[in-house]
Amino acid sequence: MNIKKISIYFLWLFVLIFVVSAIVTFLYSFIAHGKGIIDWGTTVRLSVILSIVLTLTNFIKNKN
Repeated sequence: MNIKKISIYFLWLFVLIFVVSAIVTFLYSFIAHGKGIIDWGTTVRLSVILSIVLTLTNFIKNKN
């Protein structure tokens, strides 16, 4: 496994998940509470966890 390839894949996933989860938390708070506020804690936490898990599963799958 190439560490450069893994880190680029991780960063790409992190940015993608970060943007999507920020949009989702904004829309949820706007629809449910009437105020469009992004929950940054949930956004960062979800981005880190999903990026790690999806990166590991992708490279383990490609290794086999």
